[in-house]
Amino acid sequence: MPQSTAHGQIGEVADSLLRIEVELRRIGVWENQPPSPEAFQSTQPFCVDTLEFTQWLQFVFVARLKILIESDHPLPAVSGIAPMAEEHFRGRPESGEALIRELETMDRLLSGEG
Repeated sequence: MPQSTAHGQIGEVADSLLRIEVELRRIGVWENQPPSPEAFQSTQPFCVDTLEFTQWLQFVFVARLKILIESDHPLPAVSGIAPMAEEHFRGRPESGEALIRELETMDRLLSGEG
């Protein structure tokens, strides 16, 4: 990937991360304190046995992507988080529609589909 394209993608991913955080806050699931360190020891995808999906989004996905961007490390080349969000929010009182749309955008950005 040419340098300018890589920097463009990083900027778009950073903007998308900010919008994901805004949506997590808007629907009232952003947490001020992280879960216990033991909760992050899960071997299950998305830490489904120890964290709520929104906790995983905040404390694993968003946090790790921020670190990758800040330290100028390569971003993941594949992302498929939106379907997990759709499953999580199905039948729940808080609407995650805007969050799901933003996660779809992130999936496209990380997968190189712009």
